[in-house]
Amino acid sequence: MPRRVSLVCQHLEGISREALEQYQDVIRRYVRHRQGIYALHRKGKLYYVGLANDLYWRLKQHLKDHHGHSWDRFSMYLTIGDKHLKELESLILRITKPTGNKVKGKFGKSDNLRRRLAADIKAIQKQELNTIIGKIVITGTTRVRARDGRAPTLHTYISGPLKLRARYKGKEYRASVRRNGSIRLGGKVYNSPSMAGTAVGLKACDGWYFWKYERAPGDWVLLNELRK
Repeated sequence: MPRRVSLVCQHLEGISREALEQYQDVIRRYVRHRQGIYALHRKGKLYYVGLANDLYWRLKQHLKDHHGHSWDRFSMYLTIGDKHLKELESLILRITKPTGNKVKGKFGKSDNLRRRLAADIKAIQKQELNTIIGKIVITGTTRVRARDGRAPTLHTYISGPLKLRARYKGKEYRASVRRNGSIRLGGKVYNSPSMAGTAVGLKACDGWYFWKYERAPGDWVLLNELRK
């Protein structure tokens, strides 16, 4: 089993500004040319959050720059690698909203679920309302029927299109789930994940465990997660 690598490998928290001023050589040995996230505090409250590829150099800057007289303690978190460092900083900024930071944290590829949440709640409320007043609402997805009269398998599990992918005999296959729950693969449409799986050459296929869908940008999980 591969060894887990921690994101944060070393840290210092709530250290006095005077320590950085008076014992620079000591702190330099800890953090010179090392990357991570740091935080500046004033009277016990978070004032500023930043990232740096050289934490020592950046903290030393903050002793004299326009933030110089706005903090009295600092914390720093040394990371292994910088692959997600910028997103980590953005996450912290969006949650904590430090007073010293002028720029709001931004995510490069994150999918904002706010609009989808509003649409899903609206659909549920419409169904509830029509149930109360005695009407039965047939949604766009449930109107779609296969030749045998059944709706696509996925229609009750999705609220919009999805991307699918799977690997078989070293080759990657990509498909898409349409709004009605049917699956388009290679120019043809299938009514279930298993049917789409057998279409790539499998004699027997449980499509829920064969296909993966993109739950969020770059986050591919088994299609079976939709049923949990």
